[in-house]
Amino acid sequence: MKIAVCVSGGGTNLQAIIDKINSGEIHDTEIGVVISNNANAYALERAKNAGIEAVCVSPKDFPTREDFNDAFLRKLNTYNVDLVVLAGFLVVIPKEMIRQYRNRIINIHPSLIPSFCGTGYYGLKVHEGVLSRGVKVTGATCHFVDEGTDTGPIILQKAVEVKEGDTPEILQRRVMEEAEWIIMPQAIDLIARGKVSVESGHVHIRE
Repeated sequence: MKIAVCVSGGGTNLQAIIDKINSGEIHDTEIGVVISNNANAYALERAKNAGIEAVCVSPKDFPTREDFNDAFLRKLNTYNVDLVVLAGFLVVIPKEMIRQYRNRIINIHPSLIPSFCGTGYYGLKVHEGVLSRGVKVTGATCHFVDEGTDTGPIILQKAVEVKEGDTPEILQRRVMEEAEWIIMPQAIDLIARGKVSVESGHVHIRE
């Protein structure tokens, strides 16, 4: 299976995917390209260091958002990938891209959907929301992408304990280490091995 990984920042989830492909925990998968909307994303360096093609398509280079969306999709389509992985990609996915890649785009979200998700909940804002609400358990969710924000069919979830004295930054790191970096590679592996199907908006995982 050939995948594209879309990133906007540091690329820690990308690194987890690269490491688990190399260790054999993700089977039959290669990263065809890493695409970022941000020329300064450290994730692009991670890709180059791993010998993976790294490409930037920035909205700053286009007069309108529609032009950017068209260029991004055209660039992605040149790689003929089986799966698009959003690993900290802070761009609204264009509807046409969702249509063309129906149930072939996955995202990682740093909460247990449907809690602390949707418009406005991204990055540290998710963990700030968790702490201000006083919940005891948070986590991460890997899901397919549809036209809504964090509303697509859920593939895997993993819970993470919220501890006394957590700051948003400390909690963010724990959710990454204990959930995101585990379930995103697991989801890719399940899809690569043909274990995942979507029926009536729900994910079924075969043994």
